[in-house]
Amino acid sequence: MSTERMPSVADLPELPRRLAAAAPGWSETTDVLVVGSGVAGLTAALHLREQGLHVTVVTKVNIDDGSTRWAQGGIAAVLDPLDTPAAHANDTEIAGVGLCDPAAVRVLVEEGPARVRELMRMGAAFDRNPDGSLMLTREGGHRADRIVHAGGDATGAEVQRALHDAVHRDPWIRLVEHALVLDLLRAADGRACGLTLHVLGEGSEDGVGAILARAVVLATGGMGQIYSSTTNPSVSTGDGVALALRAGATVTDVEFVQFHPTSFVTASVTSVQRPLISEALRGEGAHLVDESGKRFMVGQHELAELAPRDVVAKGIHRVLRATGADHVYLDARHLGGEFLEHRFPTIVASTRAAGVDPVTDLIPVAPAAHYASGGVRTDLAGRTSIPGLYACGEVACTGVHGANRLASNSLLEGLVFAKRIADDIARELPPQADPVAPAGDRGWVVPAEIRADLQRSMTRGAGVLRSADSLAATAKELTRLGEQRATPRNAAWEATNLLTVASALVASARTRRETRGCHWREDYPVAEDEWRGHLLNSIDARGAITQNFEEMA
Repeated sequence: MSTERMPSVADLPELPRRLAAAAPGWSETTDVLVVGSGVAGLTAALHLREQGLHVTVVTKVNIDDGSTRWAQGGIAAVLDPLDTPAAHANDTEIAGVGLCDPAAVRVLVEEGPARVRELMRMGAAFDRNPDGSLMLTREGGHRADRIVHAGGDATGAEVQRALHDAVHRDPWIRLVEHALVLDLLRAADGRACGLTLHVLGEGSEDGVGAILARAVVLATGGMGQIYSSTTNPSVSTGDGVALALRAGATVTDVEFVQFHPTSFVTASVTSVQRPLISEALRGEGAHLVDESGKRFMVGQHELAELAPRDVVAKGIHRVLRATGADHVYLDARHLGGEFLEHRFPTIVASTRAAGVDPVTDLIPVAPAAHYASGGVRTDLAGRTSIPGLYACGEVACTGVHGANRLASNSLLEGLVFAKRIADDIARELPPQADPVAPAGDRGWVVPAEIRADLQRSMTRGAGVLRSADSLAATAKELTRLGEQRATPRNAAWEATNLLTVASALVASARTRRETRGCHWREDYPVAEDEWRGHLLNSIDARGAITQNFEEMA
């Protein structure tokens, strides 16, 4: 594709090449530094320990405060003898709308079952049938029952518990909580050799410090907090993607942010994070209906309510635009109280607490930002474009999700690629190198107070529905917000990360002039073959976003 056809990104804000912060007042050394304590980070740490390496896990708040514990539906894997990896791959690639990397998908579906069985050996207890076999269900985009789950609708909590317990049993995994990573440290040869971070601790660990490592693994999760409504927790501020961009790494496909079709809409929820109503509820037979009680997804897709998430989110959005309402409804009443309370205890308890009983009431739902299909670009071993820097889980773009992630492939991706990263690191781990001072003076941050304005602007102009005009308005607002400067502190560092990833998303969303997967351009309503490829983003020495387009093979 000719670069002359790509819109200019010059009107987006200048971005820092590093964050303003005090010089590190303390340092320590480890073999491998893992950033993030969800399924990807903890699985990587455990496999690295199997290789005999010392591991430090850094997490922004507490070990269990990431997105993993919020996952309700389950893990997709071929565990039924009648199912096949080829069928799972086919469903994954259909959902990805032509942008999945077939090699990465094969890795996911072929290695996934073994990783799930390893998780069970670590102690994860999944739901079983009376005969002892795994209880499998179906979610959107799947044409077979292949979703393993725990506690009915508490899979993430059980996965997090099992991994948390396994990490705490290993004395050679050091855990540093309440630590926000700031910037990547690099050796003279350009290799990653550690991170600077700010720890809210006691004694020598309090304040800005540095952890030196022979390899660094980013597993920081998503960026849902760039929007006003998201299923992501407050810690999901795109820290890993922003750090990688500042370091000069390549980030790809960030325009593809999946909006989960069914977040719970209730006046009692006033925070940015909305409760999720699991897709598994539709997998068990619940229906989406409009205000009149009509099932509006029937006839829009062969799978109706179980179509891929981008299809369902767009179907809901069309109803909302036509009616002016802020929600549609999920009808699960016909499933019966006994079944709902047994299969979905978490959902039933949370909705009842808000005054909605799914046994007798319709559940008000609407799309909310849920999952970043793009991220820091990696190969099949989890290696980024910077030697020694790896990425895993939602922060990474391995190629398995394409333009829209298939339901319940996220936890599986974390399990599979964490193991691949550990194997690769163990094969070629270099000696510890000393970091060199970064060139130039590019350290600054924006005020924490921009966060709400940024979220509103992104929701309005770069959310479910986008256009050239809406994206231009959002770019203008991001530039205005980016002109402000603030004193370095955790909230300002987070706000700067949000500005960085939001700017990269808007740049790609403006460039991609088509509708594909979860990227919906009102002014370019169909997918075009000329856009079947990936937009690669980076930040140059001036703090400007640069782009390249890579066509699919």
